[in-house]
Amino acid sequence: MNVVVVLGHPSANSYCAAIFDSIVSALERQHKVSAIRLAEENFITAISSDERQAYETQSPLISDETRRYAASLQQAGALIFVYPTWWSGLPAQLKGWLERVFVLGVAFRFNSNGKIRPNLNNVRHIIGVSTYGSPWRYVKLVNDNGRRTLTRAIRASTGLRTRTMWHGLYALDTCTAEQRKQFITDTTEKIVRRLDDKGRSS
Repeated sequence: MNVVVVLGHPSANSYCAAIFDSIVSALERQHKVSAIRLAEENFITAISSDERQAYETQSPLISDETRRYAASLQQAGALIFVYPTWWSGLPAQLKGWLERVFVLGVAFRFNSNGKIRPNLNNVRHIIGVSTYGSPWRYVKLVNDNGRRTLTRAIRASTGLRTRTMWHGLYALDTCTAEQRKQFITDTTEKIVRRLDDKGRSS
């Protein structure tokens, strides 16, 4: 299976990066993995004026980098996002990646009646992994906007057959080193099992 794994943390030595590296390393044994490290690839977060104008045309992808990412998405059977939840949402670089790449012809299309339809029907799994500084009850109270974006809004671009999976490490600041290590192990193993389940991945 083609798997796209996106790291949404700006620091290469962060805990999120350690989670990302573990997942990528494990999946590469069985799958074709596109490992996207947005910060290391110097991905530009903000949509340019030219891109905004192109967004409303039939050719919204006007840069080589967005076309490259789009090509990976259109071949992917699974999308995995690893990022820290900041201000109850996605980090700016990851949100910018969604805004610049999930465009007409990639994430969605219009049918003959002018209604929006999902265009990433090839995606069968959306998996999110996030760290939170706050405990679970607080996150639930203020709404987990990043999770909602990925498991609801992005899923609307892949279709109802797409399965979602979520792993969150809450109250990260008070977790022990052993708890952090165990979270990486457990999360990696569960993701590998999910994608290696042939009956669910087909």
